[in-house]
Amino acid sequence: MLNQRLQLKLSQKLSPQQIQLMKLIQLPLQELEQRLAREIEENPALEAGKENDENSFDESNDYNEPEENSNEDEINVEDYLSDDDVPDYKLKSNNHSPDDEEKNMPFISGVSFNQFLKNQLQTFSFEKTDSEIANFLVGSIDQTGYLRRDLLDIIDDLAFTMGIYTDIDSVKKILKTIHLLDPPGVGAKNLKECLYIQLKRKNSSASIKTAIKIIEHNFDMFTKKHYKKIILKLNISENELKNAIKEIEKLNPKPGSAFSESTKINSTIIPDFTIEIIDNKLNLTLNSRNAPDLYVSNEYKNMLSGYQESKKVSKSQKEAVVFIKQKLDAAKWFIDAINQRNQTLLLTMKAIMDFQKDYFLSGDESNLKPMILKDIAEKIGMDISTVSRVANSKYVDSPYGIKLIKSFFSEGITNDQGIEVSTIEIKKELKEIIEKEDKSKPLTDDQLTKIINKKGYPIARRTVAKYREMTGFPVARLRKKL
Repeated sequence: MLNQRLQLKLSQKLSPQQIQLMKLIQLPLQELEQRLAREIEENPALEAGKENDENSFDESNDYNEPEENSNEDEINVEDYLSDDDVPDYKLKSNNHSPDDEEKNMPFISGVSFNQFLKNQLQTFSFEKTDSEIANFLVGSIDQTGYLRRDLLDIIDDLAFTMGIYTDIDSVKKILKTIHLLDPPGVGAKNLKECLYIQLKRKNSSASIKTAIKIIEHNFDMFTKKHYKKIILKLNISENELKNAIKEIEKLNPKPGSAFSESTKINSTIIPDFTIEIIDNKLNLTLNSRNAPDLYVSNEYKNMLSGYQESKKVSKSQKEAVVFIKQKLDAAKWFIDAINQRNQTLLLTMKAIMDFQKDYFLSGDESNLKPMILKDIAEKIGMDISTVSRVANSKYVDSPYGIKLIKSFFSEGITNDQGIEVSTIEIKKELKEIIEKEDKSKPLTDDQLTKIINKKGYPIARRTVAKYREMTGFPVARLRKKL
């Protein structure tokens, strides 16, 4: 027997317009420009530049309401539609395309890393089958330059996908040829082999020979920096070990990465905000590229008003009116959304600037106050998620360089004087201690904890270890140098 009951439930849902606005707020400047270009291309009723017409839309207009003399108010779209012919724009939001996924702008690039390797294979003489195996192997190399797949799996794939039956010895022989390709070290299965291949391709010298012995036979001791054991095992002097290590440090642990990075288009950070100090006061401005001149096309407004003069109402006219109205509504909404975005960005950044006023006036990181997203959200009366969208991907050009806004946020602790200080200050102090340590006897986390506690920061050892990792320093053993 079915059990039926009524349940009352309240839920909050964002409209498509609100979702699109949140996406616009999150976009950094360069991506915003791409989004603007795409919107202008897709909506002929939206135009960029400066409009000469008196009725043009500018930043001072309220885009939610039509202008007093707008031609759109002089025409009633309903006159062109029958009761049973409801247009799409009434049934769904018309400020987005049917395909509402995020589309990325294509990047122009040169030859891919794998193609670069395949081009080099043409300089070697292979039989047809061996050439196909070589190309398959190169195609299996990842963007860092490693062949991480097991050779037996590759042999199985060759049989199933290409009908090529071979053995592991034949594959290894071809792989040795691939190891001759540039950049040196490509095609290795792990770091040890990668470094070994690079050393074997260098001109032979005493230091290179020692480096090869270290990598080939004492790799584990080398990675753990057990230098005394290596000296005893290889019967070499400390100076000889130093020279060998210098040669190893010159090698590239990820040979493919250098090529991959060089083929990418250089991305320049364009700050969304600028903070200047004028007469000892902070002045905040939004990058003018954030506020382009957008307006609704006069041509489209005239097209809509033109239908008012028509006495006959055909089906094609109805469809045209619906299409034009959709595009005009979408253009108005987009202009309004851009204005709301810019207002939100300015409001949020001004609250951050005011909160960290002492830092922006002095540039001293010790003046950075503990600040979390909630602090700013409460100050501007917005949701934490909105502040997060502004902070995560935006940059500000300050008198002390271009900074990621997110970097101004940090937790706080109370020092021995009862003053709350930012964790940024503690990380900076920790970094300076490690940089000044004796590299032959680096400080352990216990020693770092004692030093940092003496400086007035009562934090635990595990916190010191976490901050050490966040500042990019490994454990003491791995920081050791001869």
